[in-house]
Amino acid sequence: MNIVCLDLEGVLVPEIWIAFAEASGIPELKRTTRDEPDYDKLMKYRLDILDQHGLGLKEIQETIATIDPMPGAKEFLDELRATTQAVILSDTFSQFAKPLMEKLGWPAIFCNELIVDENGKITDYKLRCEKTKLTTVRALQSCGFETIASGDSFNDLAMIQASKAGFLFRAPDSIKADYPDIPACDTYDELLTLIKSAL
Repeated sequence: MNIVCLDLEGVLVPEIWIAFAEASGIPELKRTTRDEPDYDKLMKYRLDILDQHGLGLKEIQETIATIDPMPGAKEFLDELRATTQAVILSDTFSQFAKPLMEKLGWPAIFCNELIVDENGKITDYKLRCEKTKLTTVRALQSCGFETIASGDSFNDLAMIQASKAGFLFRAPDSIKADYPDIPACDTYDELLTLIKSAL
């Protein structure tokens, strides 16, 4: 039994923090997991910037409401889900993901949770588990699934390498250069072909 594990941002939808950086005019928020391998360090950096500017969940959700899936993403996901089981493994947050999942046809997603106070200030975040993507892939494997994984960032490498097949999708040249053993592609047709060949 196979299950495909996909990253969300950069694979199916644009990067939420980059979109918010552009909408808010705060270029420092463009930093993502493509730039910073240490997720805790990255999130503390983001929350500090939000606090400095007096921005909270409401403002980010207003930006998310304007984000659409990447062209072809929903069709890719629909065809993939008609072929095999798939789940999105993301380091985003449930408060960010819901409107995007609606636009993608409500696929299953495992993600994290923001801690928000009564004024809408994001005070902290809570991971589902340690090493969320790798831990989830290992758990699926322990349930009898063979995993196939795809993503674009540092935080996807562990789940890709732990799976029976894994692919980089629209990854930066720096990551592709550092991991030449991982097949890389840039179109949904190519990714679907690679996944189907691994089933």
